[in-house]
Amino acid sequence: MAAVATLETAAPTGALWGLVHDFVMGQQEGPADQVAADVKSGSYTVLQVVEALGSSLENPEPRTRARGIQLLSQVLLQCHSLLLDKEVVHLILFYENRLKDHHLVIPSVLQGLRALSLCVALPPGLAVSVLKAIFQEVHVQSLPQVDRHTVYSIITNFMQTREEELKGLGADFTFGFIQVMDGEKDPRNLLVAFRIVHDLISRDYSLGPFVEELFEVTSCYFPIDFTPPPNDPYGIQREDLILSLRAVLASTPRFAEAPAYPRMCERNACCAGYGQKELKDFLPSLWSSIRREVFQTASERVEAEGLAALHSLTTCLSRSVLRADAEDLLDSFLSNILQDCRHHLCEPDMKLVWPSAKLLQATAGASARACDHITSNVLPLLLEQFHKHSQSNQRRTILEMILGFLKLQQKWSCEDKDQRPLSGFKDQLCSLVFMALTDPSTQLQLVGIRTLTVLGAQPDLLSSGDLELAVGHLYRLSFLEEDSQSCRVAALEASGILATLYPAAFSSHLVPRLAEELRTGESDLTKGDGPVKCSRHLRCMQALSAVSTHPSIVKETLPLLLQHLWQVNKGNMVAQSSEVITVCQSLQQVAEKCQQDPESCWYFHQTAIPCLLALAVQASMPEKEPSVLRKVLLEDEVLAAMVSVIGTATTHLSPELAAQSVTRIVPLFLDGNVSFLPENSFPSRFQPFQDGPSGQRRLVALLMAFVCSLPRNVEIPQLNQLMRELMELSCCHSCPFSSTAAAKCFAGLLNKHPAGQQLDEFLQLAVDKVEAGLGSGPYRSQAFTLLLWVTKALVLRYHPLSSCLTARLMGLLSDPELGPAAADGFSLLMSDCTDVLTRAGHAEVRIMFRQRFFTDNVPALVQGFHAAPQDVKPNYLKGLSHVLNRLPKPVLLPELPTLLSLLLEALSCPDCIVQLSTLSCLQPLLLEAPQVMSLHIDTLVTKFLNLSSSPSMAVRIAALQCMHALTRLPTPVLLPYKPQVIRALAKPLDDKKRLVRKEAVSARGEWFLLGSPGS
Repeated sequence: MAAVATLETAAPTGALWGLVHDFVMGQQEGPADQVAADVKSGSYTVLQVVEALGSSLENPEPRTRARGIQLLSQVLLQCHSLLLDKEVVHLILFYENRLKDHHLVIPSVLQGLRALSLCVALPPGLAVSVLKAIFQEVHVQSLPQVDRHTVYSIITNFMQTREEELKGLGADFTFGFIQVMDGEKDPRNLLVAFRIVHDLISRDYSLGPFVEELFEVTSCYFPIDFTPPPNDPYGIQREDLILSLRAVLASTPRFAEAPAYPRMCERNACCAGYGQKELKDFLPSLWSSIRREVFQTASERVEAEGLAALHSLTTCLSRSVLRADAEDLLDSFLSNILQDCRHHLCEPDMKLVWPSAKLLQATAGASARACDHITSNVLPLLLEQFHKHSQSNQRRTILEMILGFLKLQQKWSCEDKDQRPLSGFKDQLCSLVFMALTDPSTQLQLVGIRTLTVLGAQPDLLSSGDLELAVGHLYRLSFLEEDSQSCRVAALEASGILATLYPAAFSSHLVPRLAEELRTGESDLTKGDGPVKCSRHLRCMQALSAVSTHPSIVKETLPLLLQHLWQVNKGNMVAQSSEVITVCQSLQQVAEKCQQDPESCWYFHQTAIPCLLALAVQASMPEKEPSVLRKVLLEDEVLAAMVSVIGTATTHLSPELAAQSVTRIVPLFLDGNVSFLPENSFPSRFQPFQDGPSGQRRLVALLMAFVCSLPRNVEIPQLNQLMRELMELSCCHSCPFSSTAAAKCFAGLLNKHPAGQQLDEFLQLAVDKVEAGLGSGPYRSQAFTLLLWVTKALVLRYHPLSSCLTARLMGLLSDPELGPAAADGFSLLMSDCTDVLTRAGHAEVRIMFRQRFFTDNVPALVQGFHAAPQDVKPNYLKGLSHVLNRLPKPVLLPELPTLLSLLLEALSCPDCIVQLSTLSCLQPLLLEAPQVMSLHIDTLVTKFLNLSSSPSMAVRIAALQCMHALTRLPTPVLLPYKPQVIRALAKPLDDKKRLVRKEAVSARGEWFLLGSPGS
C-alpha cells in the first residue's frame, strides 16, 4: 500500500463510506455506478474513493480485496478522463503491485489497468511498465475468457496510443505477446489477437528472432473450422476468422522462412504477399500437395481450397518482375502442371479427367499469360478426344471442359494482344459446336448452346458463314417440342445475347424466317388448324421477342408483332384470349429490352402504344353484329396484359418525351381526339367517361397504365377534369373492372401530385365521394374500393390524411357487408402492387411505410379486436394477420410477446385466408425467436396438427412447414411432444396431394431425429 499511501487524501463523506460498504461487504452491484456518477459530477474525487476503500484494499481476505479493487476499477473505467498525471502514476504502481496478489484479485486488477490504458494523461514509460508486469506476473491463458480479452484490450490500447514506446521494447514486446496468445481458443479473443499480430507486422514492430514463433502461434489455427453456435449473441462468423487469419499469414514474406510454412501450404497457400524468391524452393512440394488433395479428396471444400491455392500460386508467379538473368519460374511451373495433368485427359475411362481439368483451369484463370500457355497446349488434346469418343455423355464432359477454357479466354480478352490461341482452333471449335447442336442428347445440346454463346463473344472469331450456320441451328432449336423445353429456352437466351453482338446476321438470316413462320401460322389459324400449329405459332412470337436486343432488330420485330395483333382485330384469325395475351407478353419483353436504350424506348413507345390504343378503341366501338373475335381484346386478362405493356413502355421515358406523349393520350380519353391513332376511322366517337358503351369505360385501365407510369415532374393536361371524371367513374356500379381501374388511376395520380391547395381539393372531393357512397345505396362496394386505393396512395407517401382514412377503414371492419373486404384491404395496404403505385412507375413510396403503418395502427387493431363483438373478431384477426405477415421480421420480433396470443387465436379462425396468412407469419418467427415461441409450445403443437388436416391444401402445407420449423426450438421443450407428433404426422403421409406428402415426410423425419446424438 506504499503507492496508495502517497496519494493525497481528503476525508470521505459518510455517504461514500456507506456506498463502499454496501458494495464490498453487502455484495451489491448498484453502488459502483452511483459512486462513479458522483465522481463525474464532482461530489467526490478519485482520491476520496481510494481513501474510503483503504481497509478493503488491505483486508487479509482475498475476496474482500478483490471486491475493493473491483469497485475502484469500475469507477476508473467511467472516470479515467478526470485523472491527473500524478494520480495515474500512483494508481499504476498500485495495480502493478497487485498483479502479484491472489488469483481471485487478478481480474479486477486487469480491469483497472484497462481503464488506465485509456488515460490521455499517461506519463511516458508507464505503458512499457504495465506490459512488462503483465508479461512477467500473469499467466494469461489460465484466466477466464473475459479476463484474457481484457489483456488483449490493454495491449491494443497501448499500441494505438503509445506505439513508439512499445517499439522501444524491441523484440521483447513480440515475445511477450506470443506468450500471452499461445494456446488461445476463444473466437472472440482470436479476432482481437489476429488484429494485434497484423498490426505488429504492418506497423514495423521488431520481430527479432521470433518470426518462426509468431508464425507458429498463428498458423496453428489454419484452417479455421469454427462453427458458430445457434443463436450466438456475439455474431462471430467463420468468415470473420478466416479473413483475419488470412491477413496475418499473408502480411509478410518472412513467414516463408519458417520451417512450418511448407506444411501449412500443403493445406492451402496464402501467397498474396509473396514473390518468386520466397516461393521458389517450395513450388515442387506445393504442387505435389495440391495435386494430391484434388485428385484424392472426397471433400468438395478441400478441393476448392486446393484449387484456390493453385490459383494464388500462379498469380504470384505471374506478377513477379524478372531480372534479365533470372529463371522464369512461371514457365517451368506451368510445364510441370501440364506434364502431370495432360495424360489424364486422354485416358479412355476418363476417371481423372475432371480433376485434371479443374487444376488446369484454376491455373489458367490466374493470368493472361498462364491462360494462353495452358489453353494452347490443352485445346488440341480436348478437340481430339471429343472426336475419339462416340457416346453423348462423354462428349458432353469434354465439351464442358472446353467451355471452361473458352470462358477463361473471354476473361482475359480485354488485354491487347495481336495473336490469340483460339484463332488457330476456330474451324475445329465451330465444327465441334455444330455437331453438339445436332446431337440427339438434350444435355449435349445445352452445353453446345452455352459454348456457341461464349465463342460468339470472342471478338472477330466467327465468320459470316459460321454465323449463318449458328443462326440456323438456333432457329431450329427455338421450335423444339415440350420435352426439350430447357434447350428451347437456352436457344432463345443465346439468340438474344448473340443478336446484340451480330445484329446484321440475325436481321438477315433469322428475322425473315420468323416473319415467314408467323405468316404461315396466321394462315393455319385462319383455317382453324390444330393445337400443334398454334403452339409453333406462339413459339415464333417468343423467338421474335427474344432477339429484340438491338435497336435495328427492334425496328423489324416490333412491326411484325403489332401486325399480328391487327390480324386478330380484323377477325382474320381464329384466336382466343390466350393468343392475344401471348402477343402482349412478347411485346412486354421487347419493351423491357428497350429500356436500356433511350432511342429504342422512345421508338417502342411511339410505335406500340398508339397501335394498342387503336386496337382497343376499335374493339370497344358498338357493332350491329357483335364480333367475338374483337371482344377478346376487352376481356379482363387481355386488358391486364396490355396494361403491363403500356406501363413498361412508359416508365423509362425521359420527361421531355413523356410530355409529348401525354399531350396526345390524355385528350384521347377526355375529348375523344383519335387523330394520332393509326387506322382511326371509327364508326362512332370514343367517350369512355360518358354514358356510352361499357367496353369504352373498360379502356380506362389503359389510361391508368400510362399516366401512373409517368415521371413525377411531367405535367398532365386537363388534370382537374381528369381527376373528377376518374372519381365519378370509380363509383359507377355498372362495371366493377372499370370502376376499380378508375379508382387505381385516381390514387396513382394523387400519390404523385405535389403537396398544395390542388391536392387538398382533390382529397376533399374524394373523401366526400367516399362518405356519400358508403351510406346506404348501390355504390357502397365501389366507394369502399376508392377509399382503399386512396388510403394506400397516401400511406405510401406519409400524407397526414392517411391516418384518418385508415381509421375509417378500421371502422368498416364491423360493417356486416363490407367487414370481410375491409379486412382483406389491409393486405393491399401492406403489399407491393404491380401496375400502379410502384417505385418503377415513379410513385412516391417511402422506404419505411410498412413499419410506420404498423406503429400507428396495430395498437388500434388490437384494441378494436378486444372491444368487438364475437362475430366481428375474425375481421380484426384477418386484418392484423395481413399486417404482421408483410412486416419486416426485425420490426415484429420486439412486439412478439404482446401480439403472439392474437396470432395463435387467428389460427382458430375458420377463414382459410386468415389461417394461411398467420401460418406464413409464424414460420419465420419459430426460427428467429425460439425462446418466446417456446412459451406457447403446447398451443402451437395442437393448432399446427389440427391445421395439417385442413380442407385447404395450401393451409395443410403451411401447417406442416411450421411443424418442421418447430424442431428449431430448444430440444428439452419439444421432447415431451415427440411421440404425439410422430403419431399425428403419420396421417398426412397418405395425403392425396404429393406436395403435402413431401412436407409431411420432411417434418416427421426431423421429429424422429429430435434428441438423437448429433441432431
